[in-house]
Amino acid sequence: MALTKEEILDAIANMTVMDVVELIAAMEEKFGVTAAAAVVAAPAAGGAAEAAPQEEQTEFTVVLTSFGANKVNVIKAVRAVTGLGLKEAKDAVEGVPTVLKEAISKDEAAKVKKELEDAGATVEVK
Repeated sequence: MALTKEEILDAIANMTVMDVVELIAAMEEKFGVTAAAAVVAAPAAGGAAEAAPQEEQTEFTVVLTSFGANKVNVIKAVRAVTGLGLKEAKDAVEGVPTVLKEAISKDEAAKVKKELEDAGATVEVK
């Protein structure tokens, strides 16, 4: 029996953040694609000679790239920032690079980055 799109979306909505991350990784591997490809900007309307005005970025993603020398403090910081349980936070820290927050404001991204770096982690904001 084939699942409907609605059933698939409902199943994904009930997953934890870590389950969704693992699902995305499995889909990328199975289908030979990357989720980042969907983010590529569409070509500007008009000729190549016209320069499109640069839009200011309003949504940011926080990516944990390294947990550094103090993994326990970073796990605690990840739990505080994301609300994940201990096991999920530990898996996120050990599975770097890990997207911790997506589509957040610049101020919130800076706050999250500072908290994680204060705990000893290396973080990128995209």
